[in-house]
Amino acid sequence: MTYSNGVDGTVPELKLRVEDSENGDYVKLRGRSDQEEEGLSAESSGCSIGSVTSVWFWVKLISLVVCLVSLAFVVIKWIGPFLIEKELIPFINWVRNTFSIPVLGLLLFASVALFPSILLPSSPSMWMAGLTFGYGKGFLLILSAASIGVTLPFLIGHLFLHKMQEWLKKYPKKAAILRAAGEGTWFHQFQAVTLIRVSPFPYIIYNYCALATGVHYGPYILGSLVGMVPEIFVSIYTGIMLRTLAVASDTRHTLSVVEIVVNVLGFCVTASATIVCTIYAKKKLSAMQSEDVETLQNPIL
Repeated sequence: MTYSNGVDGTVPELKLRVEDSENGDYVKLRGRSDQEEEGLSAESSGCSIGSVTSVWFWVKLISLVVCLVSLAFVVIKWIGPFLIEKELIPFINWVRNTFSIPVLGLLLFASVALFPSILLPSSPSMWMAGLTFGYGKGFLLILSAASIGVTLPFLIGHLFLHKMQEWLKKYPKKAAILRAAGEGTWFHQFQAVTLIRVSPFPYIIYNYCALATGVHYGPYILGSLVGMVPEIFVSIYTGIMLRTLAVASDTRHTLSVVEIVVNVLGFCVTASATIVCTIYAKKKLSAMQSEDVETLQNPIL
C-alpha cells in the first residue's frame, strides 16, 4: 500500500493485494485514477444536462398544449359564433336567394376549373361545393372541374417552356423533386406526380412547371386527380361542417352530444389522415430524390 508523504494531503493512488487462500492467487484492488474520476464527473454532468433537457421539453410541450387549448376555447366560444352569425349565415342566405342550384353549380365548376390558371386558390369554391352538394355530387363536381384546372396550366406552359426550364436551373435543389416526376417509366411519373399533389408543395406552381420537367400528360393528369382526392374530401367535409354550424346557429339549435362527438371525431380523422398522407408523401419524395441523385452520381455503364 502506497500513500503520499502528507505535503498536499491527498492520496493519488491506493493499491491492495489480497491473497486467495484456496487458489493462492492475488487480486489487485486499486482506487480510481484521475482519468476515471474525470470520466465519471463528465458522465454525471451529461446525465444532469439530459435530465434538464427532458424537463425543459415537457415544460414546452405542456405550455404549447395549454396555449392551443386556450386558443381553441376562445375560437369556439367567441370568434367562431361571431363569424358564423355575422359573415357565414348572411353569405349563405345571399347565395341561396341570388343563384339557383344549377347556376351555383356552374359557377363553382368554372371557379375550380379556371382559378388555378390565374394563380388563385380554389379551396373556398370547394368548401362551397361541399356545403351545397355534399359528398357525392360535390366530389364529382370538384374532380371534373379539377381535371380542367390542372390541364389548362399544363397546356399554357408551352408558351413559357424556356423560361420555366431556366427557372428550374437557377434553383436546382427546389427543382430536384419536380425533375424526379419527369424521369423514369410511366408508372414512376404517375407515382411522383401523385406524391407531389399530396405533399405540401404549392400545386398551382407545379401546374406550370410540370411540362418543363418532361412529364407526360397521361401520368400527369391521372396522378394529379388521384393526389387531389384527400384535399377534395377535406374541402367537402369543411363545407359540410360549416353548413352544420350555420344551421345550428341560425335556428338557435344547440348541437346534441352525438352531433358534437361525430363532428369532432370526423375532424380528427380527417386531420390525421391528411397529416399521415403528407408525411408519407414527403418521405417517398425524399427517397425518390435520393435514388435519382445516386443514379446520376453512379451511372450504369
